[in-house]
Amino acid sequence: MNKNLWLLALCQGLFLTNNVVFIAINGLVGLQLAPYGWMATLPVMGYVVGGALATGLVARTQQRWGRQVSFQIGLAVALASALAGAWAVYSHSFWLLCAATVVAGYYSANGQLYRFAAAELAAPAFRDKAISLVLAGGLLGAVAGPNLASHTRTLLAVPFAGAYVALAAVALLSMLCMAAIRFDAPPPRTAASTRAGRSVGQLLREPAFLVATLGAALGYGVMNLLMAATPLAMQVCGYAFDDAALVLEWHVIGMFAPGFFTGHLIQRLGVLPVMGAGVLLNLACVAVALMGVDLHHFGIALFLLGVGWNFLFTGSTTLSLQAYRPEEKDRAQAAINFFVFATMALTSFASGALVTTQGWTLLNYGSLAPIALTGMAVLWLALRRKA
Repeated sequence: MNKNLWLLALCQGLFLTNNVVFIAINGLVGLQLAPYGWMATLPVMGYVVGGALATGLVARTQQRWGRQVSFQIGLAVALASALAGAWAVYSHSFWLLCAATVVAGYYSANGQLYRFAAAELAAPAFRDKAISLVLAGGLLGAVAGPNLASHTRTLLAVPFAGAYVALAAVALLSMLCMAAIRFDAPPPRTAASTRAGRSVGQLLREPAFLVATLGAALGYGVMNLLMAATPLAMQVCGYAFDDAALVLEWHVIGMFAPGFFTGHLIQRLGVLPVMGAGVLLNLACVAVALMGVDLHHFGIALFLLGVGWNFLFTGSTTLSLQAYRPEEKDRAQAAINFFVFATMALTSFASGALVTTQGWTLLNYGSLAPIALTGMAVLWLALRRKA
């Protein structure tokens, strides 16, 4: 870990602080402002829809201006969208809140590339460890996010407005950290270099790239489906906001604490066994969630969900590096992130609609289908490689 990687890990932590606060408050603010209850998670969905729509634009800015400039543009958007969210709460405008979260998706599309940038800041033999350790920076978000949401939601006269203002300060701090990172200069951009390499369709016919994309997208989708619904489900069960914040804190700890050793596990056991372990942990999460709705059921289930996500997401990122060439980097990374955001958009909407109309139990049963599909994809690639 060199200085640049430590700073990037800090930026990852601040990025996750933003995400955790968004998850903790956007559904609840949406529930207060939405014309109908089933619309409560539309602001959460807006964040990931914005991310999906921004992936192509972010890929072009990364290719044209390089990592640092593109990342700083994303942070400027984060600052502006957080202030817009605060004004939406003050003015009681549900649709302005949705618009602010859609715009904030541009920042999310940039932040999802931090893990790929980590691989470029490390020697080739240590890329999997660099990805894992930078993702471990999300531990800052695990601790700071729920506490920031809890302590700033009543900071100003209008509930939750202070949390959005606090996110603007987080964006400013991240801009300072990003300015100190030294990325390699982007290669000269020519018409030939823009067209070089395989198309997205051709990449998806590469088995390793296909499974990496499925693992990242469905792993994130299942995690988002259950995580976004948890504050609403806990509110229905009569738990206080601080209880939901504590559960989310342990969930995000589960997401990022394994980052200190996931890279070692991948080097020792291989990437596909680690991804398979992530699938099994997701199944364990659903099993615990179906046992009851006590506080410890929510806490243990969400912690297992976080660890399972870490194994799947870190493994998928590492697997993808084996499947594309340097000249295909921006195209391949944008494609993976587009599928991640598209799946998250669907699950963000489904989580609010299902938990408010069908309940927490049915939501968990529904998550078994994408978990099973992910497991079958990993097993298929493992058998193919063995053959």
